[in-house]
Amino acid sequence: MPGNFGEILQHMRVMTLKELLQFRRDIFLLIVVIYAFSIDIYVAGSGIEMELKQAALTVADYDQSPASRDLIYSFRQPQFKFQGMEMNGDRAMDLLDAGKTMLYMEIPADFNEALLAGRPTQIQLLVDTSNSVLGSLATSYAAQIVAGFGIQKAMERLSVGGAMGGSLPMVNSAHRVWFNPNGKDRWFVPINEMLTMITMLSIMLPAAAMVREKERGTVEQLLVSPLTPLEIMLPKVFAMTLVILIGVTLAVFGVLGPVFDIPFRGNMLLFYVLTAIYVFSTAGFGLAISTVVNNLAQVGLMVIMLLSPMLLLSGAFVPPEAMPKILGYLILLSPMHHYIEIVMGIFLKGVGLDVLWPSVAGLLIVGTAVFSFGTWRFRRQFG
Repeated sequence: MPGNFGEILQHMRVMTLKELLQFRRDIFLLIVVIYAFSIDIYVAGSGIEMELKQAALTVADYDQSPASRDLIYSFRQPQFKFQGMEMNGDRAMDLLDAGKTMLYMEIPADFNEALLAGRPTQIQLLVDTSNSVLGSLATSYAAQIVAGFGIQKAMERLSVGGAMGGSLPMVNSAHRVWFNPNGKDRWFVPINEMLTMITMLSIMLPAAAMVREKERGTVEQLLVSPLTPLEIMLPKVFAMTLVILIGVTLAVFGVLGPVFDIPFRGNMLLFYVLTAIYVFSTAGFGLAISTVVNNLAQVGLMVIMLLSPMLLLSGAFVPPEAMPKILGYLILLSPMHHYIEIVMGIFLKGVGLDVLWPSVAGLLIVGTAVFSFGTWRFRRQFG
């Protein structure tokens, strides 16, 4: 029995080395991996903005008073960009329709007079929300600015009128923002993109490795060799897991840290171990795909079809609590959901297994089921 075990280890070692050499010679897949863990993450982190910046603002100031000028000045960069005055309402609507301005604000002629007299006054703000995310952000920012401006003017009036005293009630809100204190999208987006690339490649590479055997006609040679289906399958998964871990190293130490200044606060060894478990388990999807396709083009299509629901059910873009109830339960079946919780916890929060164990347990349970399914499909076809 020990001799048999030693023979199995020898087969695994040789086959894993063979897979690595084969991958090194595959220029296309090599370029895909390097691109995915470098340029793709850089482009995603640099090109995707979830913050409101340089929103074009056009104003119709019918008051032309110090108060109206103060209000206009409150809409300043980097959130807003003053485009100029447009006193013609029809022309302003044309600008909104053409996308040349995002906000159009009308200040009434008696704006300053009403403020001085303590009377209620209104301004009109038209917002282009064809992009609902940016439109909602612009509306929220504008509401905060106008509310703050109104409070400031009320305080000034009370002070001038002699009503400003030590008894005036005040509420101070002291915020403490943890883990990403400046609220930088440039921290979240690149990490999220790296996790997407890990998921995509952990499915695609094992499938591609097996399909290459079909395309080259070498799968028959493997089947008549003194190798069991597991000795054919596991080295492919081991080799591709190692390739992905090398890509993750490139992403973490070559892009996330140096380019985006994202801190790594947790245990590096724990991160790599759990990443290897995630890649190994998600490879089960790739093994299942390899049993139903015959070329790399079909692998790509199947990966896209599988990756889309995994991303949508991962919680990376929509929080689970904001989803319909049934999807909130289905999200627990996504290994990517558990892995995102783990990586964000290790990467940005610096927490360990004492906090992450529910996510780790979920990953192990779902990952074992996925890998077992892929192994069953593979052995059924090639056994």
